[in-house]
Amino acid sequence: MKWKEQIHQLHAYQPGKSIAEVKTHHTRHSIIKLASNENPYGYSLKVDHMLKEFGGTLNIYPDGKASKLRAETASLLEVDPNQLIFTNGTDELIQIISRTLIQPGKNTVMATPTFSQYKHNAVLDGGEVREIPLIDGIHDLDRMLSAIDENTTVVWVCNPNNPTGTYITIEKLWTFLKKVPNDVFVVLDEAYFEYVEQPGSTIELLEDFPNVMITRTFSKIYGLASLRVGYGISSVDIIQKLEAARPPFNTNVLGQMAAAAAISDQEFVKECFQKNAAEREKYYAFCLENGLKFYLSEGNFVLIDFKWDGEEVTNFLLEKGIIVRSGKQLGFPTCVRITIGLTEQNERVREAIKEFIKERSMNG
Repeated sequence: MKWKEQIHQLHAYQPGKSIAEVKTHHTRHSIIKLASNENPYGYSLKVDHMLKEFGGTLNIYPDGKASKLRAETASLLEVDPNQLIFTNGTDELIQIISRTLIQPGKNTVMATPTFSQYKHNAVLDGGEVREIPLIDGIHDLDRMLSAIDENTTVVWVCNPNNPTGTYITIEKLWTFLKKVPNDVFVVLDEAYFEYVEQPGSTIELLEDFPNVMITRTFSKIYGLASLRVGYGISSVDIIQKLEAARPPFNTNVLGQMAAAAAISDQEFVKECFQKNAAEREKYYAFCLENGLKFYLSEGNFVLIDFKWDGEEVTNFLLEKGIIVRSGKQLGFPTCVRITIGLTEQNERVREAIKEFIKERSMNG
C-alpha cells in the first residue's frame, strides 16, 4: 500500500477505558468512570421527551443544514445562523480546519500539552507543527506569537485548556489576537465553555477579529457525547469556505434533534454548572489538605500532580473500580486527570487517593 509518509508517525486516539472493559478485567468493585470529562448528571429531560416522541423514519437522510438546531443555537448566541457550522463532534471540525488550511510547506502553532487532535491532524496533512510549552499549565501567548511567520496558517488555543483546565481571559485573548496577522486563522476551542466561572463571552471577539473561529460541543455539559454533535462560530465568509469541506449529512437525525432540545434548556446547563463548581472546590480543598499540587480548572475536571508515576496512581484507582486518566498519556507523567463526578463518586475517589498516599508513604 502507498501510505502517506505521515501515517507512520501517528497512532490511533486512545480513549479512556470503558466500564465494561474494567468490569471484565480489573476489579470486583462497582465501577465509576471519571476519565473522559462526560457530564455525570446526564442530559436535559427535554432530550428524553424528544427521543420518546420521535416519530421519524431512519431511511431518510438528515437535514443537511441542521435547520432547527441552527435556529436554536443562533438564537441563544445571538449570531447570524450563517455564522454556524455543525459537525460530527468538534473532532470532525478540527479535521476540516486542518484539511482546508494545513499542507506541506505551511505550519501551525499550538501549546503543549494540549488537546492531541490539533497535532494529529496537522501531521497527517503534512504541516509543520510548532509546539509552545505551557507555563505552569497556562498558554504562553507571547511565545506563540513569536512562533508565527509568513507560513503559519492556523493557531490553536484550547480555552479552557485540556488537560490542565486553565483559562485565558477575554482581555488577554483580545491583546493576543490584536497581534496575530489577519491572514492567520485562530481557533478558540471552547469545549468546556459552559463550565467557565469567569465573566464574559468570547463571541464578542468575532466582531473585531474575522479570522477567529470558536468551537463548542454538545458532548460535555449538554451530556450528548454519544450522539457526536459539535459546532463552530465564525464570520460568514469563513463558514462558507469550511462548509465546502464538510461531508454531506455529517450530523445524524437524532443528534440534531437532541442537541436542539438540549440547548433550549439553559436551566439544566445552569444547574450542572453550579454543581460542578461546588464539587470542584472540594477537590481543591482536598489537595491543599494533603499537600498535592493541582491546576486551577475552569472545566469539569481537575489535573492533580502526585509527584509519583501517574500510571501507578491510575492503576491503584482502577483496582478500586475508579476509571481516571493517567497524565502520562496527556503530557503530565506525574499527574492524573479526574473528571468531576457526582458528590458520592467524588468522595469515593478522594478516599481512594488517601489510601494510595498512605500506602505509598509506608512503602517509601
